[in-house]
Amino acid sequence: MTGLNKQWTRRQFMKAASFLALQPLLGCSTQVLPMEGKPPHHTATGFRNYPVMPPHGTPGFSFMFNRMKAFFSNPEIPSDHTISEPRAIADFQRSSGELSVTWIGHSTYLLKTGGRTLLLDPYLTDLASPLPVGPKRYVPPGISLKNLPPIDGIILSHNHYDHLDENAVENLPGKENIQVFVPLGMKSFFTERGYAQVSELDWHESIEMDGLKLTALPAVHFSSRWLNDRNETLWCSWAIQSSSASCYFAGDTGYSPTLFREIGNSFRSFDMAIVPIGAYNPQNVMKAVHTNPEEAIQLANDIRADIIVPSHWGTIELTDEPHWEPPERYRKFAVKNGISDSRAWIMKIGETRTA
Repeated sequence: MTGLNKQWTRRQFMKAASFLALQPLLGCSTQVLPMEGKPPHHTATGFRNYPVMPPHGTPGFSFMFNRMKAFFSNPEIPSDHTISEPRAIADFQRSSGELSVTWIGHSTYLLKTGGRTLLLDPYLTDLASPLPVGPKRYVPPGISLKNLPPIDGIILSHNHYDHLDENAVENLPGKENIQVFVPLGMKSFFTERGYAQVSELDWHESIEMDGLKLTALPAVHFSSRWLNDRNETLWCSWAIQSSSASCYFAGDTGYSPTLFREIGNSFRSFDMAIVPIGAYNPQNVMKAVHTNPEEAIQLANDIRADIIVPSHWGTIELTDEPHWEPPERYRKFAVKNGISDSRAWIMKIGETRTA
C-alpha cells in the first residue's frame, strides 16, 4: 500500500468499501410519492424514475471485496484499446463535418456539431470517488485535461463521480465563456466553480445554443454525491440537434421499452446514439440502473438511431463483469441482429470518428 493507504484503519477501509458498493443503488429502492401539480418524476424530496422501475437486489460482501481489490490492481490493456494522445489531438483537430465524436474514456466525449465543441459528462482525473479509495482509471484519458481543445459547452447527464469530475470542472480553461447545461439541481455545482452561463433543465425542456437545440430527456437512473443526498438532483439523457445532424446521449440508464420508444416516436430518428454497455453485473442489482450490451443496442433501436456508440466501459471497474466482456457481447448481439460494424461502432480511447 502507499503511505496514504497505510493510514486507513480496517474499519475505515470497510466503511469506504460499503459506500462504494452501495453507491450504485443510492436513491433507487425507496418508494416515494409524486408531488401534486408537478410532473410525476418530481417528489417532495427530489426526483424519482418514472415509469417506476421494479425493486432490485443488494450487493453482497463479494461485490464489496471485488471493488476494493480493483483499487489495488490494474487489468492488462489490449494493444488496440487506445491511441496515443498526440495522435488523438491531431485526429480531433482534423475532424470535420456536421457530427464527429472523440472518446476521452468511460462516458466522456468531445462532440463536434453545428460548429461547436461540446464536452459530455466530464471525468478526466484518476478516482471516481469522494474518498481516497474507490473506482480508479486503468486507462488515461484519450486527451488530458490540460490538452483539451477550447470547449464551447458542457452537457451533464447526472452527478455521479464517474460522470462529473470536480477537479476537471474546477480547472477547465476558459470556463467563464463555456455554456453549461445540466439537469435540475446541478446549477450551483458549476456557478460555485466560476461558470457564469449555466442552464438547468427538467425532462422534456429544450434550450438553444448558437444554432443547436438541446433537450433534456428521461433516463432510468438516480443521483448522489454522498450518503445523504439521494435523488436530490435530477438525472437525464440528452438530444443534441443541429440543422443537419442529431445525436442522442444516454449518460447512464437502465432499460425501459416504454420510455425509449416514446423518445423514438417523438424525435423520429437520430444520426448517432451514445449508449452505455458496461457496469451490469450482478444483474439483480444493476439491471435497474445500467443497460447491458444487448439492452444498449435495443435502446438505440428504440430511439431509431443510425450509428451506435458504446460508452461506460473500458476505463474504470465499477461492477463484476470481466473488463473486456462488454464489447464482445455488444458485437455478438449486433451481428446476430444484422447490424453492421459501420453502424455498431466500437471506438478506441482517444479515437475520433465522423458520422
